[in-house]
Amino acid sequence: MSRMPRVTCRMHDLRAARGAHRERREAWRRQKADWRERKRAGDPDAMVHSGPPNGFALLPWLLMGLGAFSHLLQGKSANPWIGGIGLFVFNSLYVAVAFRAFHKQARESRATMAALFAMGAITVGLAAGYGGSWLMFFPLFGLAVGAVVRGRRLGPVGLGLAALAGAVGGLRDGWGGINIAYGTFLSTMVTAAILSLSEAVRDLRAAREELARRAVAEERLRFSRDLHDLLGHTLSLIVVKSEAARRLAPRDTAAALTQLADIETVGRQALTEIREAVTGYRDAALAAELDRARELLDAAGVEAVVRQSGPPLAPPTEALLGWVVREATTNVVRHARATHCEIELAATPEETRLTITDDGRGEGSTPPGNGLKGLGERLTAAGGSLESGAGTRGGFRVAVVLPMSAGMEPAAAGAREQRA
Repeated sequence: MSRMPRVTCRMHDLRAARGAHRERREAWRRQKADWRERKRAGDPDAMVHSGPPNGFALLPWLLMGLGAFSHLLQGKSANPWIGGIGLFVFNSLYVAVAFRAFHKQARESRATMAALFAMGAITVGLAAGYGGSWLMFFPLFGLAVGAVVRGRRLGPVGLGLAALAGAVGGLRDGWGGINIAYGTFLSTMVTAAILSLSEAVRDLRAAREELARRAVAEERLRFSRDLHDLLGHTLSLIVVKSEAARRLAPRDTAAALTQLADIETVGRQALTEIREAVTGYRDAALAAELDRARELLDAAGVEAVVRQSGPPLAPPTEALLGWVVREATTNVVRHARATHCEIELAATPEETRLTITDDGRGEGSTPPGNGLKGLGERLTAAGGSLESGAGTRGGFRVAVVLPMSAGMEPAAAGAREQRA
């Protein structure tokens, strides 16, 4: 009864190994189909490379054993049945090892190592027993070893195998054993170097494709954030002015027409900005964003105070802070129900600070949106930080810190205060 669990475990292991082999075969087929598709499409990488590496690249080297096979057919070898069985087993193990050498998990498995040890024993037995052309199995075995063994173990294993081949070759062929040892060492090291280089190139190509995919994803995220910030601010301004025009229309037609003219101007400006954002050349000036913020807050009935001090800012810093002003003031109009909003910009030779506070409903009045989250990601990427939350005296507060860019001018500008 004790044998039944062992048999069951072996059956499970056999099924798992068979499933893994099928998965590797399907993966190789998919890789080959992808390479063929890329080659039909004219991909330069697919045109240069002959396809995904596999065990077929190592099979032509079996021709090194044709001399021994010829001796068997001509009857020049003693005990031909032993030699024939040894040749068949060696070739079978070589083919199995060749196809397992291109998959890391299979290459490092115990089955592969056992196959290598069996090949080594057969190689030593055939070379020592027959000599002559049978000694060529040592370089062939070295090729299989180089295909499987990698890393720090390769040097000692290659030297040991070359010494063994030289010793056996010296016993059978005298000084000719030096050639066998040299050929064995060369085939082992060159095979390992070529296959390692091939794997490195394949990994680099995969890394390059992954970097390209990430670049596309980051560009999509950047564009979505830009579009969100741009349209959110503009549409909020249009909605506020439309509501003002609707309220003024029954009693003050001239004021309502002024609001409608402002809506037309904002719409045209929004079209221009969208075109610039799509082409990737939009460079928001901070002064223009502050003017738009005052206009938006004034139209919504919010008293706006803008304070600005310090040296002029570099264009990248102005662009980032412009997005912050746009998003924060839009949130004030949409969610805060505030009556007062302060925007304070203070620049020093070391850093730039932007603080936007209001006296509205404060934190937690509405679910957080994607605008401030996207701005936080941008500022973090630029070496800055963004903090948002309830203010010390109520309301909501957005604070941004950015390091001074190398492109900033050192000349200081006087502090100035503007009230809407």
